[in-house]
Amino acid sequence: MTVEVPVATDGKIPTEAPPVAGTPIAGTPAAETPAEPVIGVRLLEGGIIEVALPPNREIEGPEARAAGEMVRMLAGGERVPVLLVISGVVGVSVEARQVYSGSIAASAFALVGESPVDRVIAHYLLRSRTETIPANFFLSRTVALEWLRPYTSEK
Repeated sequence: MTVEVPVATDGKIPTEAPPVAGTPIAGTPAAETPAEPVIGVRLLEGGIIEVALPPNREIEGPEARAAGEMVRMLAGGERVPVLLVISGVVGVSVEARQVYSGSIAASAFALVGESPVDRVIAHYLLRSRTETIPANFFLSRTVALEWLRPYTSEK
């Protein structure tokens, strides 16, 4: 079972599925198509929560807080492994970094990216951790998920 919850920048969960950037919405010209990306939060089989940050933009505090709330809700009071997909993210604000590094729901973080820039952003996200939460950067989603599996049984 997979539950996916997109979170908009205003901190609210959209009532409709967000449009894919560049995809026209019925009845609107292509130029008016909203292209505001959202952070996707979903529960994967096996109890891992995936947080997918939208590429080509900087992640700000309000959207990070909203995604964090969804992670806590999906975790249901448990500590769970989190797969954080950062491919193509331009940057992460200090406030957003504090939200991710201060997570109380994560038993482990696997950050997945594709480039050296993604690796730098991953290290930036993780450098202010105050709690000992295992974390690692991966170029492969599959390898990251395998690395997270031992952390699914933590309570």
